[in-house]
Amino acid sequence: MKTVKVYGPGCKRCETTETMVRETASRLGIDVTVEKVTDAKSIAMAGVMSTPGISVDGKLIHSGGLPDAGKLEGWLRA
Repeated sequence: MKTVKVYGPGCKRCETTETMVRETASRLGIDVTVEKVTDAKSIAMAGVMSTPGISVDGKLIHSGGLPDAGKLEGWLRA
């Protein structure tokens, strides 16, 4: 099981990113736990300079704007 964290204050882009992660994982048959991180200090400590940010299994893989769907698939499959 992969652990995915979506970093952001709860804006529309952050909510869309969380939905993209859940839907992509479901479509690919990948078991994930998705955690939303909205605390500004925790977001900064994770190294996210621009939201939304995404980490997979503790590694920050994306920051700023909606992720590319193809890249998201690759990150979840890795």
